[in-house]
Amino acid sequence: MADEPADLKEEYRLRFEGMAEYRKAVWQRLTREFFQRYVPEHATVLDVGCGWGEFINNVQAGQKYAIDANPDAPARLAPGVHFLSQDCSLPWPLQDESVDVVFSSNFFEHLQDKAALKRTLQEAHRVCRRGGKIICVGPNIRCIPGAYWDFWDHYLPLSDLSMAEVLALVGFVVEERVARFLPYSMSQGSRPPLMLISLYLKMRFAWPLFGKQFLVIAQK
Repeated sequence: MADEPADLKEEYRLRFEGMAEYRKAVWQRLTREFFQRYVPEHATVLDVGCGWGEFINNVQAGQKYAIDANPDAPARLAPGVHFLSQDCSLPWPLQDESVDVVFSSNFFEHLQDKAALKRTLQEAHRVCRRGGKIICVGPNIRCIPGAYWDFWDHYLPLSDLSMAEVLALVGFVVEERVARFLPYSMSQGSRPPLMLISLYLKMRFAWPLFGKQFLVIAQK
């Protein structure tokens, strides 16, 4: 990754500190009402680029791992989450085929180049069990071409198509590809009512109207 750990800590603080409690509440709903369906009760789950743990803290699973280079991350993680402090594009200290679900949200665009993303996904494929899944969420460059670059630490332009293609290249089989999933609003200070978020998740017909982040799910 291009940024030093201290830079990551400060960037995340400046961007999200004022919204930390709201983000936590949003991710409680997103995880419980949508993502949990992909995670079996006793699964081993790995959150790549976990940030402050909004997903991994809320998902119900048998064993939880989180990877991030942000030195502030461990203090934000719930008890029982095993934290791996490292560059995600380097080899992970996990055994082959030891993880049921790999998850990553709004992280891959922060990697410095395509080679780093490919190495990261190769590690994800290595540790994923046969039949396991990877779930990828991120801003879609096709939907927000200008606003994508409003953040200092966005390096890698990605779309649902390019995400699906690189997953296939490293050996995953894409099961679901949604170009427009969630709105692109949280980083910019928007705070829609929590009940509206729950309603939006159920109204799939509204996703093409408001969604600007992709969702790509693939299986090993």
